[in-house]
Amino acid sequence: MAPRSSAPQPGLPHNRHWWSHASQPHILFPAIAIIALALVWGTTLNLIRVEHDAAEHSAVASTRELAETYEAQVVRALREIDHALKFVKYAYELRGPQAALRELNAEGLLPSSRLFDVGVANGRGEVLASTRRAAVGSILDEEDLAVQTRDGMLIRRPRMDSNGQWRVQFSRALRAPDGGQPGIVAISVAAGYFVSGYDSSKLGTHGLIAVIGRDEVLARRGGDSMFFGDPIDYSKIVPAAAEGENKVTLSVSDWDGVSRYTAARPLFDYPVAVIVGLSAEEYLASTRENMHAYLWRASAGSLLLILVVAALGRMSWQLAQSRTRAVEAQVANAARVEHLAYHDSLTGLPNRSLFSNLLAQSLKLARRHDRRLVVMFLDLDRFKHINDTLGHEAGDHLLKEVATRLQSCLRDSDTVARLGGDEFVVLLPELREENYAATVARKILSSVALPFALDGQEFRVTASIGICVYPEDGLDEQTLKKNADLAMYRAKEEGKNNFQFYSDKLNAYSLARLALESGLRHAVERNEFQLNYQAKREIRGGRVTGVEALLRWQHPDLGTVAPMQFIPVAEETGLIVGIGKWVLGTACRQSVAWRKQGLPGLCMAVNLTARQFTDERLLPDLAAIIADTGMDARMLELEIAESMLMRDVEKAMKILTGLKDMGIRIAIDDFGIGYSSLSRLKQFPLDTIKIDRSFIRDVASVAENKDLAAAIIAMGRTLSLTVVAQGVETKEQADFLRANACDEFQGFYLDKPASADQIEELLRAPGYGVVTAFTRASTSAGSR
Repeated sequence: MAPRSSAPQPGLPHNRHWWSHASQPHILFPAIAIIALALVWGTTLNLIRVEHDAAEHSAVASTRELAETYEAQVVRALREIDHALKFVKYAYELRGPQAALRELNAEGLLPSSRLFDVGVANGRGEVLASTRRAAVGSILDEEDLAVQTRDGMLIRRPRMDSNGQWRVQFSRALRAPDGGQPGIVAISVAAGYFVSGYDSSKLGTHGLIAVIGRDEVLARRGGDSMFFGDPIDYSKIVPAAAEGENKVTLSVSDWDGVSRYTAARPLFDYPVAVIVGLSAEEYLASTRENMHAYLWRASAGSLLLILVVAALGRMSWQLAQSRTRAVEAQVANAARVEHLAYHDSLTGLPNRSLFSNLLAQSLKLARRHDRRLVVMFLDLDRFKHINDTLGHEAGDHLLKEVATRLQSCLRDSDTVARLGGDEFVVLLPELREENYAATVARKILSSVALPFALDGQEFRVTASIGICVYPEDGLDEQTLKKNADLAMYRAKEEGKNNFQFYSDKLNAYSLARLALESGLRHAVERNEFQLNYQAKREIRGGRVTGVEALLRWQHPDLGTVAPMQFIPVAEETGLIVGIGKWVLGTACRQSVAWRKQGLPGLCMAVNLTARQFTDERLLPDLAAIIADTGMDARMLELEIAESMLMRDVEKAMKILTGLKDMGIRIAIDDFGIGYSSLSRLKQFPLDTIKIDRSFIRDVASVAENKDLAAAIIAMGRTLSLTVVAQGVETKEQADFLRANACDEFQGFYLDKPASADQIEELLRAPGYGVVTAFTRASTSAGSR
């Protein structure tokens, strides 16, 4: 025989698991409580049921016993009345009515006259003899005489006598020797006599006894109230029953609405029935009190049990919860650490590390399935201005809103990540359509350009996007990110708020830009900068009224570098602040030098860039330059772009007020391309507006530009401002400006940017260089 295996049975682990689960406190305690409550309430309800059944049985037995007793009483009273009727009838037939009543009463054979009235009447209802005449005569009528034709005792319905007392009459017919009907003998009884035996100790306050006839109630009593003569439905109250049956029912009385245990018993020798009822509420009151006591005790015990189990359950639940929370905290902490390691804490977007992982995976899939993918670098334009003017909290709010907008522009399969600061990167893992990358870039630019609500004000920012495509622009992660970054910087240099695709030319351009930035950092130290000046003239006589200082850079290797090449780089890197201070100092010293040479005083105009205008040291630096150079502040005019004033009106107003307090003139440069209104211009302490050259260039051929230029001139005159037209290059443009009463003009038509010596020569000419004497000596100056 093979040995019996000692391996555990398959069902045992399952049973152990079930028992382990069932023995948990949050299951075990409620289960014990439910079993205990079931025992308590089962015992209580069973006890209540037993006592209630016993009380009902007792009520039925008591009702039956009282009905038998009351039946015997009523039968005995009816028999006495019937015997008295027979005596009177017998005596009448022997001795006549008067003699019969006198002799029977004298012998004490008649019922007590205090309760019973006995009378004899003839066939016409006339009273012949009575123990109380008035009472007997008043209760006989033809109906009774007609019914009385049969032998036997007749019971008449209750009636009220002249004294207001309800009485019941019993009668028998008197027979004449010839067989005729000479009359009746009658006994009238107070109806209350039949219910006078009501015993409150047995029947209670709401018990019932009654004697009823076939059609009416002879007498009914419930407590202290008695009723007589009510019509009834005898068959309903006394249903047909077998002889000797004594049934007790629980029903609600139609008379008074009381629920009673009721027994109705017909008296078979007489046409009446007796009714006895015990109030269920009264009889079962003690049982109900006991029931309430049992229920209260069971409830109190249940409540105590529940409280104990609840306390134990709560303690066990708290213990289990603390364990669960500890485990959840560990899991959540691990998840949080992992999330922080791979996501940006401000925007919730993937960070640089996670993006690198996603890009590496996407590159593997792209190589395997021969797909193309796109990497986009995105940088917000002028974001530093938001941080500088509104604070970092507003900047953080802007970044979170930008992150939300970027996600709304992409598919679920695309990814957007934040690299840091205001730099974002987008991954499009599948490029199936050639123009999809451009479509996404346009959507992003449109979405970002929508206004932002920051600190109760509306602000707008734009974005610059660089796009790099795998495999054309790079085969690995680092190359793709570097080339996308180069394309993004190219987008910024192209005017921002646009996107640029990477090309091979950008590498060379990037190297040149690095050389340019490096050279800018040492240009001031090496005296590579110089200033040229372009004259401004009156529109009428052509007299020179001022000059504008224009920065030029003579690089030792690159040669002459145009301002449009190095000014944006200087602005972006912050070098413009130092360069701008050099420009202001040099221009002020040159103005003072001309004045010392006895030349006419000219207004010196100097441009301020956005970075210079928002620099916190602008006002102190200007005050120091004016003090050091001895410049008359009234002869210095600072040109500020219109868009710079609109970015933060409140801050711009503070800066402009500071400048005016020093006596410096203020001009709006490139006016007309922004969103200034007449009401907005009135807020600023301005002296001059310079019409943007784009309106002047086509003023002779484009009607719209002509109208706009004329409107700007009219608006300037309305505000009592000096209106200067920039970029005037033809006689037609000058004639238009003269016809529309422009104040001054500036441009290649008469004056190109010139050196300080050339300007000095111009000022020494008769009439300060009016047009008629002007020899166009400045035409040899370099371009702006």
